[in-house]
Amino acid sequence: MAQADIDEGLYSRQLYVIDHDAMRRMGKADVLIAGMRGLGVEIAKNVILAGVRSVTIQDEGVVQWRDLSSQFYLKEADLGQNRALCSEKQLSSLNVYVRVSAWTNKLDEDFLSKFQVVVLTNSPLEEQLHVGAFCHSNNIKFIVADTRGLCGQLFCDFGESFEVRDTNGETPVSAMIAHISKDNPGIVTCTDEESHEFTDGMFVNFSEIQGMTELNSYGPIEIKVRGSYSFSICDTSNFSEYVKGGVVTEKPLNVALDEAIRDPGLVEMTDYGKTQRHLSLHLAFQALHRFTQKYSRAPHPRSQAGAEELVAITKELCKDAKFDELDEDAVRQLSLVASGDLAPVSAFIGGLAAQEVVKACSGKFTPLRQWLYFDALECLPQENDGVLSEDACAPRDSRYDGQISVFGSAFQDKLKKQNYFLVGAGAIGCELLKNFALIGLGAGEGGNITVTDMDSIERSNLNRQFLFHSKDIGRLKSEVAAESVKEMNPYMNITAHQNRVCPETEEVYTHSFYSNLDGVAAALDNVDARVYLDQCCVRNKKPMLEGGTLGSKGHTLVVVPHLTESYGPSTSGGQKAIPICTLKNFPHRIEHTLQWARDQFEGLFKQTAENVNNFLSDPTFVDRTVARGDVEAVEILEGVYRILGEEWPQNWADCVSWARRQWETLYNNQIKQLLHCFPRDQVTSSGLPFWMGAKRCPDPLTFDTNNTTHMDFIVAAANLYGQIYGITGSRNRADIQSILQGVKVPEFTPKSSVKIAVTDQELKEENEERKEEDKVKLEMLKEKLSKLQLKDQSFRMHPQEFEKDDDSNFHMDYIVATSNLRAENYNIPTADRHKSKLIAGRIIPAIATTTAAIAGLMCLELYKLVQGHQKITSYRNAYINLATQYFVLSQPCVAPTYTVILSEFFFYFPINTKNLHSCEMFSSNLRFIYNFIKINNAYGIYSKKLFYTLMED
Repeated sequence: MAQADIDEGLYSRQLYVIDHDAMRRMGKADVLIAGMRGLGVEIAKNVILAGVRSVTIQDEGVVQWRDLSSQFYLKEADLGQNRALCSEKQLSSLNVYVRVSAWTNKLDEDFLSKFQVVVLTNSPLEEQLHVGAFCHSNNIKFIVADTRGLCGQLFCDFGESFEVRDTNGETPVSAMIAHISKDNPGIVTCTDEESHEFTDGMFVNFSEIQGMTELNSYGPIEIKVRGSYSFSICDTSNFSEYVKGGVVTEKPLNVALDEAIRDPGLVEMTDYGKTQRHLSLHLAFQALHRFTQKYSRAPHPRSQAGAEELVAITKELCKDAKFDELDEDAVRQLSLVASGDLAPVSAFIGGLAAQEVVKACSGKFTPLRQWLYFDALECLPQENDGVLSEDACAPRDSRYDGQISVFGSAFQDKLKKQNYFLVGAGAIGCELLKNFALIGLGAGEGGNITVTDMDSIERSNLNRQFLFHSKDIGRLKSEVAAESVKEMNPYMNITAHQNRVCPETEEVYTHSFYSNLDGVAAALDNVDARVYLDQCCVRNKKPMLEGGTLGSKGHTLVVVPHLTESYGPSTSGGQKAIPICTLKNFPHRIEHTLQWARDQFEGLFKQTAENVNNFLSDPTFVDRTVARGDVEAVEILEGVYRILGEEWPQNWADCVSWARRQWETLYNNQIKQLLHCFPRDQVTSSGLPFWMGAKRCPDPLTFDTNNTTHMDFIVAAANLYGQIYGITGSRNRADIQSILQGVKVPEFTPKSSVKIAVTDQELKEENEERKEEDKVKLEMLKEKLSKLQLKDQSFRMHPQEFEKDDDSNFHMDYIVATSNLRAENYNIPTADRHKSKLIAGRIIPAIATTTAAIAGLMCLELYKLVQGHQKITSYRNAYINLATQYFVLSQPCVAPTYTVILSEFFFYFPINTKNLHSCEMFSSNLRFIYNFIKINNAYGIYSKKLFYTLMED
């Protein structure tokens, strides 16, 4: 598959997780997924969305009632029919580029040999051993996935010759070099702009070093960190003297999985508080296979006799394995729930298993080595809820039988009556709604799901938001999502809204609205929205489930009133701010040039055009602008006057001329002026070279119509400039080159009077010094603008709102060309359109596997909320990275208590929000404090203990 053949419109977000080369390798892979119960269909869904060449689904069995608890493509009308055949059509509709077929016969070796990856789900151990041996000997990647009630198992064997091309998917760490010593070992010192991010044992490559050039071609070198700005490398005592410059970059090494991949021991933990339990589950799952082989069934739900027999079988296995720390209680609990089939567990294990398929097909990320066990047994009823009986968990010929066998029929009735508010119907929102439909949340009398999302469906959504299809593009997400889950479960009660949840919609989402809810689920893509929704939940004392993803990484958070800490305010500003002077004159990374290009776009084609429209329509615009301060006012009003005056194009040729002059200003004149102020041989007051470390010495560019990037800039800039004036442009490069021949570019001579700030502090001081000069400029501008006369009083400009996903609007064309030309000025490696779009468009990488896993974990916490668990040890927050098998499931932080000093009564006492509600001894001042805590901190917005003191006059 050539790069051009990859549908970037469909796979755009996934391509930032799995690169083009990995996608090409996936496009050649044929995958077999055996078993089409809930777990199998979950894996198949995620793998098809990821974009392999073909997926074959195999199942000899027929649809049973319990299958409907987790298999979202089966209906009651399918009972008694083959599971694979019933699932084939809808799986095929997920991705037109993936061939999907069904197989209803047994698995034989001739059939298995057709595939590069084989996945077995819910299969007997005998079959696993046979198929696994065949796959291992024939270099076929082999995966086993299984779920038993609240427990799950995953195993991978990718063979002895499997090669990992990228171990973790992270952008390699890099740093600018300040000095390298001639020593054994050599000591590398990085610039002090910010500390390096290297760790012991990393391998690095060097480039662009002047002097000690031997390192530029030395190859990967292992390092040992010495401090925040230094590390040691190999022996450099015989190398040349270091002069200046250089970049050091992490070099991930390929990993060959040989003997380690055949290690049967448990390696990966999903909950470090359950180490012994997971080691016990490794043997208990084997015991389950023996039990099933003996009785042709799993232990009956809640059967104590079955549980004791499973413990006995497991103990026998312990003797052979010489394992003497068996968690018998965990084995009993596994037996009691083993006949269950739960959608959230299938979603989590299915997401992990599908990610392993992606790794097997692409060589991207490190495979699981080799066993993984997961359990959520803390979801079971707590002691004071009573003991579930066999009768309560017996099958009822219900679509929820797989869930009733774990939690009982009374809990199912409670789920049906729930009223939940889901905010967001994107990737996580779709997965949550699927799970809600399968578990029956709000699917009974009095129950309801309200889902709100103001966005419409775009093509790039289809790669991971599986409730949507091509025919839905342009429709509202919330409406289509509601229709889709009604197809899955016709008993669902669901209401679709198209509102943003924000202060402006508080008339819709009132206290009364929240009072009728049992809980809230947040499927949002930004921190500010999460913080606001969290505040709403705090104010109304409602539990909240929250989850998010970033490529292969994800997190979940459960918030329980009066028990756990809440999401709280944003504690970080997101991306690090780039100093203004770095952007203006001293860039040294492609991120700097891309941000500069984005700033150019916003200033030239959006903000100035908006300012002009405000000037033309609002008589108070000038006075309001002046009130913002002289420096800012001069910049804004100069732009307005320039746009409406000397730079107003009359035709398309004028737009091309403007673009050519703009090119000269940005890439030649400004660089010449910078070098005039700071020549190449400039030294600092300390006698050190000015152009060293993070300061790259630039070179002016000379315009060339035969240079593709130069012309890319002209075409994009001219068209965008024409668009804001309403002038029709052109892509015809021959015509544009003809116009360029007649463009006169003014000669430029650097000025000695120009001062260029080296730091942001210097820039601030210069602005202070220019105050009087700016006041004079401001008065002149006000006078000039007052005399402007437009021929057409109805004229308005057309500001350009940056849109990264429309390849026809010139926006990304301009960003890529503008940034790469700037990078060429400063000898910074350029970025292709794909990488530029990621950085400048601030795209959040996404893949369906992580989304499914996170939604599964969120719904496991939902089980606990609906049951009303009051022990904090029952709940889990999660942080996962499917690329590296990093799983941390931890207990939430406890809601903090507060100490209020009641100076009015000359005593103090510690309180929390529980006893606040019963306290009556508040003066008006204390009532204010009470309301503040109740509204803003009811269950832990702030992580530190707060002290409030009232002083009376």
